[in-house]
Amino acid sequence: MQNDPLNLDEIVRQVRARSPGYCALSDRIWAIPELAFEEYRSVAEQIEMLEREGFRITRNVGGLPTAFLAEYGSGGPIIGILGEYDALPTLSQVSGVLEQTPVEKGAAGHGCGHNLLGAGSALAAAALKEVLATHHISGTIRYYGCPAEEAGGGKTYMTRAGVFDDVDVALCWHPHVVSEVYSTSTLAAIGIYFRFRGRATHAATSPHVGRSALDAVELMNVGVNYMREHMPSDARVHYAVTNTGGDAPNVVQAYAESIYSVRSPNLADARRLLERVKKIAQGAALMTETSVEMQIAGGSANVLPNRTLQEVMLENMQRLGAPAFDDADYDFAGKLRDLTISDEDTLASIAPRDPSLKSMILHNAVLPLPAREEIEMGTTDVGDVSWIVPTAQCYVACYAVGTAFHTWQMVTQGKMPAAHKGMVFAAQTLAATAAECLRNPAIIDRAKAELKERIGNQTYVCPIPPDVGPEDLRKKPA
Repeated sequence: MQNDPLNLDEIVRQVRARSPGYCALSDRIWAIPELAFEEYRSVAEQIEMLEREGFRITRNVGGLPTAFLAEYGSGGPIIGILGEYDALPTLSQVSGVLEQTPVEKGAAGHGCGHNLLGAGSALAAAALKEVLATHHISGTIRYYGCPAEEAGGGKTYMTRAGVFDDVDVALCWHPHVVSEVYSTSTLAAIGIYFRFRGRATHAATSPHVGRSALDAVELMNVGVNYMREHMPSDARVHYAVTNTGGDAPNVVQAYAESIYSVRSPNLADARRLLERVKKIAQGAALMTETSVEMQIAGGSANVLPNRTLQEVMLENMQRLGAPAFDDADYDFAGKLRDLTISDEDTLASIAPRDPSLKSMILHNAVLPLPAREEIEMGTTDVGDVSWIVPTAQCYVACYAVGTAFHTWQMVTQGKMPAAHKGMVFAAQTLAATAAECLRNPAIIDRAKAELKERIGNQTYVCPIPPDVGPEDLRKKPA
């Protein structure tokens, strides 16, 4: 429809016109990697950019200092576009080199591409806003700046605060090694600290007086290992010992701490499994005559896929084509693969997709939707949003096929031209999908009906209790 102001050509034109500025924004965020709930400079960069675009800014959304909302328009439909910008610890890496070379040893780095994710989503919102403003189209565009996807679940806190309750459709994307519509469910997850307290003493002269908190941590781990044989095969329980109680072997450790992540395909099942883990912790405390305190350390619900929105998103991706990589992009990606990425890494990065993708250096196509719904064994706080509002997400190729997430190889590619091309393609996809929902409200109606049917008689209960905030996780035990 040539006279339709929301047509694909206009969306593409608006995205391209703004893409240099937002690619530069992505690069600036790449250069200032910040961890969960500490993304103050990254937020400031995004807010400055979106204020110049004419968005109304709301800070401290959901009570989180590094969450914000950029909004344009009025009335319905309300389209939410989700962005992230947190980095990962110890992944500092010089850009565009073929060997592991930290910018600063031990510092953070963007090993999951959230510099691209946030900037690309903001670009989509800005392009769509310009179309609405120029042609006086009703509706509301919201960019949600969401912190702490990697550790803490920013969107979970935001969902708990009700910031998505009036949104009609939520859209997002993630940098990847392939381009496709994200069609799987995920595992729900709940994180929890176990803090054991005992009694210190001299381990040689008076061991009978001591009560070892470290023994309790170890016994709990043994108990959970035995439990693994008797839990559903698609559930997961992981742990880390975060405090061993000290370095002196001749002192009985009076304090020790571990953190567990309990995952299951459904949030209710994750809660049930968590109760079993808690009983094991209590048993370990009984065996060692110590006490145990438990503190929730975050959590996310499983994603509820929405086929209605997936099909609209896929159609737009197919109409757009794929990121247009050039010879220089293929050359760098090929060298990185040959020098640093094994065949095993490559197969893992594309599983459970077609193994024939292994022969590709950069993915320059769009994969079809699978015939049946799968479960991805990871977790994302997008899941909590998907229980409240119909949600769709796409992956877009920004990295060499075979690149593993959370690695220096991903960081080194994060400012390269190929990553920028993927980011711009993602922005076009999000903006075009949002435009389709604005043009045709029946899509929103169908998406909402599908979500209601999928939820059925279930009830969303936030996995993070109302009295737990991010600040609680930073408190050191007394």
